Amino acid sequence: MPGQERSRMAELSKLKKFYWWIALVGIIFGIILYVQFRVVRNIQYNESIQRTRELTVQVDQMKKERDVLHAQLTRMRGQLENMLAAGSPAPPGKEDIEHAMIFAGITGLTGSGVEVTLQDSSAIQKPGENPNYYLVHDEDILRVVNELKAAGAEAIAVNNQRLTATTGISCSGPSISINKKALVPPFVITAIGSPESLEGALKMRGGVVEFLQYCGIQVSIKKSKNITIPAYKGSIKML
Repeated sequence: MPGQERSRMAELSKLKKFYWWIALVGIIFGIILYVQFRVVRNIQYNESIQRTRELTVQVDQMKKERDVLHAQLTRMRGQLENMLAAGSPAPPGKEDIEHAMIFAGITGLTGSGVEVTLQDSSAIQKPGENPNYYLVHDEDILRVVNELKAAGAEAIAVNNQRLTATTGISCSGPSISINKKALVPPFVITAIGSPESLEGALKMRGGVVEFLQYCGIQVSIKKSKNITIPAYKGSIKML
């Protein structure tokens, strides 16, 4: 039976080689999965760092704006005190009053501008994923608002809530709080200004819209010649 033994030994040798190939393929597949997992995790980590940096820059910008406004207010108070000390202060012009009222947000406005709508992601949530990844957050609205301001918007409102120099935008559970009002999606951001300039600033390459869409947020922009922004209805705190 030497021939049968050789045949059996050959089969065993082939079987061992087959098992070795299976083990080798399993090891290679495991390495690929591990590398893919590390790459995905590093991407998510880098996105988180980038988002934090962007928010830090926005906070610093808002602080600078606040300091400028505070300096302007201090200068105007000083001018008023000097005028009062002189005995007969000249009445402010109509344009100055209107500009001050617009800046304070206590008068409604109608004009050309854009309407930006933000909605939660329509993507199907994957098992185990954080549902917050699919929602519009306060920082998303703040990005759009800051871009509109930088593009020259004269007045801005979110879901008919007029934004002023002291308006805060923050998450409040499942809703977003603006002027102490709980707002839910869709979030409609209206702004008065040059429609082309406002739309162009939002849609610039690598800009706000591109970033939000990358995060899965649904964004639509509509230019209009008849945007109405209501007056601020809350109390105004004096500095």
